[in-house]
Amino acid sequence: MVEIANSTLRSTLITWKILQYKSLVAYFTSDSSLNKSVSCIKITASLMISPSSRTLLIPSINAIFFCGDKVQGTGNSVIERLSDSRNISESIVSKLGSSTNVWVIEASTYNGSFALYKEFIPSLTSRGEPKQYDPSGFLASSAIVSILSRCLEQVTTSSSNLIEQTRENPHATTLLSAPFPKTIILGFSKGGTVVNQLVTEYAELISSPQSFDRKQVHMYPISKEDLLLSISEFHYVDVGLNCAGAYLTDHSVIKEIAQCLLLNNASLRFVLHGTPRQWSDHHRPWINREKDTLLQMLKDETHRCEGKLQVEERFYFINMKPSLQMHFEIIQVMDIT
Repeated sequence: MVEIANSTLRSTLITWKILQYKSLVAYFTSDSSLNKSVSCIKITASLMISPSSRTLLIPSINAIFFCGDKVQGTGNSVIERLSDSRNISESIVSKLGSSTNVWVIEASTYNGSFALYKEFIPSLTSRGEPKQYDPSGFLASSAIVSILSRCLEQVTTSSSNLIEQTRENPHATTLLSAPFPKTIILGFSKGGTVVNQLVTEYAELISSPQSFDRKQVHMYPISKEDLLLSISEFHYVDVGLNCAGAYLTDHSVIKEIAQCLLLNNASLRFVLHGTPRQWSDHHRPWINREKDTLLQMLKDETHRCEGKLQVEERFYFINMKPSLQMHFEIIQVMDIT
């Protein structure tokens, strides 16, 4: 199902649901095939369209944002507003510019309020906490490519005005100044676990020969290789868990990334965004320790790879008492430029 909402001529805001077979991450089915083996992933996207031809445009950036656990019934207007995927999408567009496509992805499964990103991470606890991060099978990157592909199919088959123009002229998409659309990955709260999984997959892929060869321009990544090689930035947005694993602390992964970036004259940026809600939580001190560990590993490798690997730490609401509101408000105030 696709719901079209009004927006500017340069982009249209679209919310839809994607149905997925549990056993096959890369394959999706329609509503008519709904059965017990199907799970539902909700995507909210802000996509560029041409005001003249009403065709989809190739963006300069695809920003993919992974949400956290559900928080409901707080009575706090800030939390409620920034829990809404449409508002998150609009906020990111306002930060990155109108040439950006934004995809906000929610978990397919919830155990109560706990998000379970089971299509992206190979092994989870019942509360959605990762048992490990394993690049085997490239689970997260393959899932993202499948989701984006199905989303674009649904957009072009569900909007009559858009589908007519696109079918009549399939090459009508307009190239922007960038030779390839970049991908920016953002993980908020538990969504940071998907960032960790993607970082491990990125390290696994770029260590292979010829991995940096990209030949075609598309509106969105069409393969796991295309996705991973298009990533220019990873953003951890106030991530945290009730156990270890919120931040990646495997030095071998970061070292592999740095070495490959240097050899291939490529670059990658990590930004760690946080608030006292997570980084100053005395009941969960491992969050700050893990953050410091990752930050130091990245800084060490930055010096070794001549700045090809970049890292920034950004602390918000630093002098304020930890609160749930600041945890969500970081989405609005964070600097991702």
